[in-house]
Amino acid sequence: MLALDLPDVDPNRCRTLGFAGSAALVAGGMTAGALPVREALVPSSGRAALGLVCAYFGIVLLVAAWWWLGRAVRGPRPPAPRELLVTLAVWAAPLLMGPPLFSRDVYSYLAQGAMVDARIDVYAYGPAALGGPLAAEVPAVWQHTPTPYGPVFLSLASGAAALARFEVPAGVLGLRAVALLGLGLMTAFLPALARRCGVDPSAALWLGALNPLVLLHLVAGAHNDAVMLGLLGAGLVAALGGRPIPGAVLVTLAALVKAPAGLGLLAVAVLWATARGGGRRRLVLVRAVVLTGAVAVATTVVVTAATGTGYGWLGALSTPVSPGNWSLTSTLGRVSGALLDAAGTGLAEFAVPAWRWLGLVATAVAVGVVWLRCGGRSGAQKLGPVHALGLSLVTVFALGPAFRPWYALWGVFLIAAAAPDGRVRRWAAPASGVLALAVLPSGFAPDGLQLTLAVGGGALAALTLWWTYLAPNPYRLQAAS
Repeated sequence: MLALDLPDVDPNRCRTLGFAGSAALVAGGMTAGALPVREALVPSSGRAALGLVCAYFGIVLLVAAWWWLGRAVRGPRPPAPRELLVTLAVWAAPLLMGPPLFSRDVYSYLAQGAMVDARIDVYAYGPAALGGPLAAEVPAVWQHTPTPYGPVFLSLASGAAALARFEVPAGVLGLRAVALLGLGLMTAFLPALARRCGVDPSAALWLGALNPLVLLHLVAGAHNDAVMLGLLGAGLVAALGGRPIPGAVLVTLAALVKAPAGLGLLAVAVLWATARGGGRRRLVLVRAVVLTGAVAVATTVVVTAATGTGYGWLGALSTPVSPGNWSLTSTLGRVSGALLDAAGTGLAEFAVPAWRWLGLVATAVAVGVVWLRCGGRSGAQKLGPVHALGLSLVTVFALGPAFRPWYALWGVFLIAAAAPDGRVRRWAAPASGVLALAVLPSGFAPDGLQLTLAVGGGALAALTLWWTYLAPNPYRLQAAS
C-alpha cells in the first residue's frame, strides 16, 4: 500500500499564511468589496476586476491556512488554546480596518439604528422612511422591508448609528466593534463549553472560532450573528454549570438579537430537568420547560420595556426573503414554478410559497426527531443537549427560506463544542471551506466575468501554495505494509 509523506505542519507558518490571505483579501476589497455607494466601482472596470482576483487569492490562502492548522490541531503536538487565540487575532487584524465585505447588511444595521434614534418604527417601515445618506446605502430590495432583529441588537445598532452621523465608515467601525464584542464572548465561552461537553478545547476553537466563515462574515461583514452566538454560548455554559436561570436569561438575550437562538431554550430546559433529577422524569421536564419559558418571557418584557422598541419584532419575523434567494426550498420553488409555467397550469405563483412551507414542516419534523434522541447526557444512543441544538440550527440553515453562508455558523459553533469525532465534524469542516467561497466580496450575485475572475484568483492562490510549500519538498511515495 502507498502513502503520501506530507511535511509536518508548523502552526507559525499557518499563522503567517493566514495573515497574508487576510491582507490580500482586504487589498482586493478596497475596489471589489461592499463599498459605500459613492465609492463603488463598475464591476467590469479594471480596478474592480483586479480587486476581485486579489480578494479570491486571499480567501483561498486563508482557507488553506485554516485547513492546515487543523492538521496541527489533530496532530501529536496540538497548539494550545492560547496559541489559537493569538492566531485568530493575527488573521482578524487586517479585516478590522478594511471595507465591509460579502454583504451590505452592515448598512442596513446602521439605517435601522438611526431609525430607532429617530423614533421611526423599524418593525413597520423600512429604511426608505429614514431617507438620507444611510438609507441610500441600503439595497433597493430592502428599502421598504421591516427589520426582523430584536431589541437587544437594535440598541447596539443605534449606538453605532450615532457614529455614522459623522461618516459612514465610522459607523461601520462601530458595528465592527459590536461584532468583536460578540466574537470575544464566543472565544471566551467556547473552550468552557467544549470541556463540559467532553470535546478538546483546541479542536473546538479551530472549528468554531478560527473558521473562515467567522473571519469573513462576522469580522469583515460585521454581522450581528456574532453577538447572538456569544450570548448563546454564555447561556449554555451557565446552564451546564448548574445555573439554569442565568442561562435562560442569556439565551433569551441571544434570541432578542436574532430569533433562531430561541431554540437554545430547549437545551436550557433539558439541562434544568437533568439537574433537578427525580424519578418522574417527564413531570420534571415539563416543569423545567415551564420555568424556562417563564424566565424567557420575563426577560423579554424587561428588555422590551427598557429599550422601548415594542413587540413588533414578533410580527416582523415573517419579513420576506429576497426573491432570488438560493436556499434549497427557494431554488426548488423556482424550478417547480418554471415547469408549471411551461405546462400552462396557472399554478406557478404558488410553487415558491409551497416549497417554503414544506421546508418549514420538514425543519420542524427533523428538529423534533433530533430532540427525541436528546438526553441530559450524551451517550451511545443519546445526543447531549448542546449537540442536539447544533444539529437543529444546522437544519434551520439547510431547510430555511433564506440562504446566507454565515447562517451555517449557528450550528457549526455548537457542533464544534459538543459533537464527538465522527461524521458530523468531518462534514462541518469542508462545508465551511466551501461556503467561504460562495459569495462575492461585493455581496452581489456574480455574472460570468466576475465568476471567471474569482476562479482565476483562487487558481492563482492554489498555484502559489503548490509552488511555495510542495514543489521544494515534493511528496515522497513510501511503501507501507
